[in-house]
Amino acid sequence: MKVVFMGTPDFAVPALNVLLAEGYDVVAVVSQPDRPKGRKRILTPPPVKVEAEKHGIPVLQPEKMRSPESVAALAAFEPDLIVTAAYGQILPKSVLALPKHGCINVHASLLPKYRGGAPIQHSILKGEAVTGVTIMYMAEGLDTGDMLAVTEVPITDEDTGGSMFEKLSAAGAELLKRTLPELLSGKLQAVPQNHAEATIAPNIKREDELLRWDKTAIELFNQIRGLNPWPVAFTTLNGEVFKVWSSLKPSEASQGQAGKADAVPGTVLQLSDAGMEVQTGGGTLWLTVVQPAGKKAMDVAQFRRGAALPSGTVLGQ
Repeated sequence: MKVVFMGTPDFAVPALNVLLAEGYDVVAVVSQPDRPKGRKRILTPPPVKVEAEKHGIPVLQPEKMRSPESVAALAAFEPDLIVTAAYGQILPKSVLALPKHGCINVHASLLPKYRGGAPIQHSILKGEAVTGVTIMYMAEGLDTGDMLAVTEVPITDEDTGGSMFEKLSAAGAELLKRTLPELLSGKLQAVPQNHAEATIAPNIKREDELLRWDKTAIELFNQIRGLNPWPVAFTTLNGEVFKVWSSLKPSEASQGQAGKADAVPGTVLQLSDAGMEVQTGGGTLWLTVVQPAGKKAMDVAQFRRGAALPSGTVLGQ
């Protein structure tokens, strides 16, 4: 049976490796085009392409999978099954119709919650205690296809967007390993999603990264960890971008001063080696790892040694 795998970031690599380890005939890989990265904007291949080339698998990198040329190039491989994981494009009907066993997707959420390109970050931003992976048939809509298998993964207070990427990537690969034999043998019964319960998790935009200090401390805590290690939440200090990589959960930081009722949200209440206590719209939040403009990320103890903040300093002004 010929399988085509479609994926782009690190998240998708374990799923590709499961297909290879289980002996499936992966005849081609489709990934996003190489993109410039870093300050020097060096053209960099996506992780899935790098992994595919290690195994000598042909790689297609169409800018638009919808183009007739791209569909024809894919059809030439005569796939019996297409497996996708974080590919980054919605597949047109012409592609969905190619394989006789259909197109399935490894999606990093408990559908119908968090359809879209950033389900992992949004699940943390919303303070979810549990997320997971859904394997589903692909449809023309955004993550709207019938579900084949689901696995749950807890989100702890210590988890970040980065740690959940790793956990869900591994969980998705394991779920794919268990699901494919049952799917191909015809034992699985697909279950339609409840579209009335659907929520959307669009790609993170610049405005989503901005810390608005009139939010509650727990909302800001979730935003900071959800955007770590990418793209990283930020505020401003003296008019310059001031990134915040880590903070303490408010309930753990509530020992010490409880804040000032008349303080403007964003006011720095105290600065110590333990962290930077900031007034929010609901409680105070202790920042622990920060990154001033033009510098590397550092813990607040290190930041404090090189920066004296005047009394009444307000972040975000």
